[in-house]
Amino acid sequence: MSPREVFALPDHLGTDLTERTISDPRHVVGLAELSRKSCLGGRVGELDGRSVLVATSGQLLAGLTVIEIDGVARRMLLCPPDLKSEHLTSIVADAGIDAVVTDEPERFADCGIDRVVLVGMPQPVARMAQTVRATEWLMLTSGTSGVPKIVGHTLEGLCGAIIGDRPAPGDALPVWATFYDIRRYGGLQIFLRAIVGGGSMVLSDPGEALADHVARLNARGVSHISGTPSHWRKLLMSGSAEQFAPRYVRLSGEIADQAVLDGLKQAFPNASIGHAYASTEAGVGFAVNDGLEGFPATLLGEGLGAVDMKVVDGSLRIRSKRAAHAYVGRAAAALTDADGYVDTGDMVELRGDRYYFVGRRNGIINVGGLKVHPEEIEAVINGHPAVRMSRAKSRRSPITGGIVVAEVVLTADGDPARADAVRNEILAECRARLAAHKVPAMLRFVPALDVTPAGKLARTDA
Repeated sequence: MSPREVFALPDHLGTDLTERTISDPRHVVGLAELSRKSCLGGRVGELDGRSVLVATSGQLLAGLTVIEIDGVARRMLLCPPDLKSEHLTSIVADAGIDAVVTDEPERFADCGIDRVVLVGMPQPVARMAQTVRATEWLMLTSGTSGVPKIVGHTLEGLCGAIIGDRPAPGDALPVWATFYDIRRYGGLQIFLRAIVGGGSMVLSDPGEALADHVARLNARGVSHISGTPSHWRKLLMSGSAEQFAPRYVRLSGEIADQAVLDGLKQAFPNASIGHAYASTEAGVGFAVNDGLEGFPATLLGEGLGAVDMKVVDGSLRIRSKRAAHAYVGRAAAALTDADGYVDTGDMVELRGDRYYFVGRRNGIINVGGLKVHPEEIEAVINGHPAVRMSRAKSRRSPITGGIVVAEVVLTADGDPARADAVRNEILAECRARLAAHKVPAMLRFVPALDVTPAGKLARTDA
């Protein structure tokens, strides 16, 4: 199957294309329109064989653009909304960008790009015959303060976990949503799952109040939705979950501890709730649907399915056709080890017959010379029934060099009069379950915790 056939607009499911849409707070675009309209004003042919930066002010235009230029451009790089302006020139050079599709042309006046194609809402045009080539899809990594790495994927690899998941003819079509931005790997996976898998897509908007977002999800009939555990904790804290009844809820991007899984099961008792493992480099790894944190040890090994996994020095490694095939540009170091495995940097620990995620290798904090995963502390704190989310971090100490401090957000129905008692209960549980150097020396209640544009808990040392 060619890349363009993956996005084939004549319906491969035998259902009415007019039922399938992509929407944001301002627009609804029917997929049927895309066979006779263009968001590039008919200029898609100008991108034939070029390396294209897709840099739009919103997700909808980005999604429409990638559908239109896949199979035409040699490669395309999705520009996330939080890309720092000082990194743009380096990214353009590393990816060999020679064209940009944008609705903000002034951003690229000094980037040395020789062709700028303006994008807008789809308009009727005489569509040109399109070249069919295997466009390389480039994504930027997140979680670094420096210039992001550029990771190369194929559409076939991106869709590796999707093609076999299409609904059968006559089944109700899923309506997908995600709290992610589709210009990041996690959001793109959900966008592809909707468009390639045979459903509709409801896009998020960073300027939209959470209650308004949930109201829109309900109005569009969203049945399937994903986000990071931090996204879901924010929803549970807001009270808006009471107005929402999806039938499929998934978590990814961060460690899904038992507290958030149990909270979602209580909020959505009739939904299928699970967590998935995926990363920009390793691709989609696996899903866990048994309601428990961690994953069964039986998933490790070779030849057990589409994905091979092993643990080396505590770090999860993954090999599959869904993984990225290369780093691009100045970061073009080896992506895999000698056996073709991607070292994810996610640390796991075997307890009985199950592996549990304990944190990121590069996220360890130093406490008096001892290494601590903050996620391990947070999992204990989050298990208290009065806690919605928490963040553990290190603070410098003139005596030990570093101590653990924690910021905690309580549930909306928490009793302020019990704050001191809750603090003592949390610390008692930490002392019972954690080594002494991991127990917070200070625990502070806060109204909210920052989340990064990628939907992950923002982490900075005190």
